[in-house]
Amino acid sequence: MTQTIAPRVRTLVLLLLAAACALLAAAGPAAAHAALTGSDPREGAVVDRAPAQVSLTFSESVSMDDDSLRVLDPKGKRVDDGKPSGTGGTTYSVKLHAGLPDGTYTVTYQVVSADSHPVAGAYTFSVGAPSETTVTVTGQGAGGGFVGALYGVGRYVSYAAFAVLVGGAAFVLACWPRGSGVRVVQRVVVSGWLALTAATLLLLLLRGSYTGSGKVADVFDLGLLGEVLQTKSGAALISRLLLLAAAALFIAVLFGAYDKREDEERRDLTFGLAVGGSVVAAGLAATWAMSEHASVGLQAGLAMPVDVVHLLAVATWFGGLTALLVALYRGPSDTPVPALAVRRFSRIAFGSVLALVVTGTYQSWRQLGSWTAFTDTRYGQLLLVKIGLVAVLVGVAFFSRRWTAQLAEAVPAAAGVARGAAKASGKASKMASGKTAVKTGSTAASKAASKTGSKTGSTTASKTASPGQASGPAKGSGGSQRAAQLARQRAAVDAARQKRQRDADPNRFGLRRSVLAEAGVAVVLLVVTTVLTQTEPGRTEEEAKAAGTSSSVGSAPSTGAVTLDMPFDTGSQNGKGVLRVELDPARVGANDLHLYVERPDGTAFDIPEVKVALTLKAKDIGPLPVAPDHITTGHWSASGVQIPMAGDWEVAVTVRTSDIDQVTLSKNAQIG
Repeated sequence: MTQTIAPRVRTLVLLLLAAACALLAAAGPAAAHAALTGSDPREGAVVDRAPAQVSLTFSESVSMDDDSLRVLDPKGKRVDDGKPSGTGGTTYSVKLHAGLPDGTYTVTYQVVSADSHPVAGAYTFSVGAPSETTVTVTGQGAGGGFVGALYGVGRYVSYAAFAVLVGGAAFVLACWPRGSGVRVVQRVVVSGWLALTAATLLLLLLRGSYTGSGKVADVFDLGLLGEVLQTKSGAALISRLLLLAAAALFIAVLFGAYDKREDEERRDLTFGLAVGGSVVAAGLAATWAMSEHASVGLQAGLAMPVDVVHLLAVATWFGGLTALLVALYRGPSDTPVPALAVRRFSRIAFGSVLALVVTGTYQSWRQLGSWTAFTDTRYGQLLLVKIGLVAVLVGVAFFSRRWTAQLAEAVPAAAGVARGAAKASGKASKMASGKTAVKTGSTAASKAASKTGSKTGSTTASKTASPGQASGPAKGSGGSQRAAQLARQRAAVDAARQKRQRDADPNRFGLRRSVLAEAGVAVVLLVVTTVLTQTEPGRTEEEAKAAGTSSSVGSAPSTGAVTLDMPFDTGSQNGKGVLRVELDPARVGANDLHLYVERPDGTAFDIPEVKVALTLKAKDIGPLPVAPDHITTGHWSASGVQIPMAGDWEVAVTVRTSDIDQVTLSKNAQIG
């Protein structure tokens, strides 16, 4: 039976590996999680005069350095001052050189979103009229190339290793304490620790290049590594390494003769290990929650602890399955996995499933935002795959529980047979002992009769024997070595026979097969979960689509929250400056309008009056007047500005700097 099982097991493993590789290949570089929702000038726009600056607005907070935002002239020469400035973390601008000639200009950007993923893109606008340009605008890939591939491998390995480390240790501590002395189980947990430590170090070294140039040489740039340590992702990776040091101490105590201690001492040690291990495991899970999806967006304060619970539930289930599978297939014959341990793990796995359902439902609501996102976004489609895999996993687990119950029922019967065999063996040994005693008595009589006659001859022989002939002790030593060798051979034969008998048990065979299938589905589920962490949430993607944008890398959307910069000069003293208009979210319905007035040197100042009017000339709507309120120096605001229809709206602003000096400025804004 075992020979027919092996090909099936190999086939199943190969299929699971193929599915995992297909998902890994389809994952690609991390998708942009911060969508570009607005720009000024917008993509493809033709403006009459060169703007004083270029502004970009993103769907969530991003971080930039001096080279993150560039503006290139038709010949590919930089025309920005290289120092982006931001407002609120979502809108950034860079000032341009004065007196730019007519032509087509290229805007490129590469930033890091709040959930740690790099975002890159490019678009063009023209001054006066479009012209030829030597700059090629292509879909820039952030987080791609060789460094991106290595970073992706590190992410997959770290998730899997975390699950094996936490789940394997939990299985030993909560389900099978004697397993702490089983070598193969020890190797599983220690391998998880080693893999997670190595992957974390790899991610830390690659982080700077991954979010920047993508060059392999930058991996060894200590200055870049120092910058990474000051970011949220760098702090999370360093925290993970420190927690892994504490996890090493936990592993040393767990596998340091834990199962051989006295009952009372082991109970106290179990309590300490359970508390300490839970704290370390939760801390490790928090290093993901604090730096990825859960840390940004809606209800981040609640989403992060929910994400920690979700990760712990996944690790407990998947890692426990791994430890159980290894113990069932590779465990020693003299220490088989007891039915009680499997029943305990079954109950823990059921609790993990409930936790996954509750936390997964909340995460789905938070990341999707609508039912249509299940089918209309890549995140939703992957989530449907994950839900299907969880359903399959629960179904396979049902069969594992059934085989566990049958195995538990078979154990008492097997124990009874063993006790009967032991009794029969005891009776046989007693009868053999009796026969030996009779034989020994008769032999002793004959030895006593010949003792006197043989004494003289034996003494004489011993005296005349040469030293080289005294080989009795040597023969005795060789006999003991031979006996030890035979004992080891008999023990090996007995162990092999016990393993064959154990494997021939249909209940245990069924349990092994169902656990193997369960672990295989769990591997694919873990891969899908890791891909989800690198995919743009459905809520963000749908918001970008609703604004008429595309969140794919390399495209610059023309709708969404917009920022319009309008230089003005009323001709009077102190009559020069820049007026910035921010309209959010630049959609049909209620909008928030902010106006900022700055001097040419960038300092805010007040003017006597500003007035705003919105006009949709294509539909003969407007002008619709807006009266903003003065908030602080150089800042006016109006909330609830109603825009009745989508289209290319003209935003006209009248700036009065004295009783007689004023000017009216206008720019168009695409309202979605």
